[in-house]
Amino acid sequence: MDDKKNFFELLDGKSALLLGMIGSILIVCTIGFFILGAYTLKSGTTENSIAKGNTIPTTAPIPSPTPAQPPANNALPAATVPPVNESDHIRGDIDAPITIIEYSDFECPFCQRFHPTLQQVLDEYEGDVNWVYRHFPLTSIHPNAQKLAEGSECASELGGNDAFWAYADAVFATSNYTNESLSTIAQNMGISSTKFSECLTNGKYTQYVQTIVNDGLSAGVNGTPGSFLIGKNGEAQLISGAVPYQTIKAAIDAELSR
Repeated sequence: MDDKKNFFELLDGKSALLLGMIGSILIVCTIGFFILGAYTLKSGTTENSIAKGNTIPTTAPIPSPTPAQPPANNALPAATVPPVNESDHIRGDIDAPITIIEYSDFECPFCQRFHPTLQQVLDEYEGDVNWVYRHFPLTSIHPNAQKLAEGSECASELGGNDAFWAYADAVFATSNYTNESLSTIAQNMGISSTKFSECLTNGKYTQYVQTIVNDGLSAGVNGTPGSFLIGKNGEAQLISGAVPYQTIKAAIDAELSR
């Protein structure tokens, strides 16, 4: 008979039990280590993804739609966009070969960002481009937008086209949308604050603004700013969002080179 015994057979019952408990603890710790490591790696990957912009947290602000260049196939029939008429607010040379029609919202932060871009366009392309402003207040998310739009029409009625554009510039430069603040803007333009306030509060232009919105919807506008570049041949090119100046410049240069 072989008298040799292995290590575990040499242990007494108490020692064997203690050794078994130690072994079990080591196994549990080892498994826990690998689980924790896998979780940490996954968390780090998610954070890096958010940092790189691949995933937007639900609390993050919605980014501005700024495509690098308008799509090449976004030309629309000229009849799709209501033609410029005497009721429109036009900035720049009325006989310019290119017209940019902007459907905009005075309370929209992207419109506020885009406003100086179109001002730069008129400065750089004086005589070649004019700018038409049309209303598109997003009342579901901008509670003051309708009032601001109606106020611009009051300014136009009481002070003419120049007053409309002065009002537009001033509103985009502020975030104070009280009736008193708007009346002060009008007064600074030489308009009677009393007459302006009466016009603003009686709803005179409520339906007029809505009619412009309806025309914009029919033309395909679904957000602000929504702009149309009308070329020399009358063709309308849709430009959605607060695109950078270089995007507008490329479209204008392409049209002028025809």
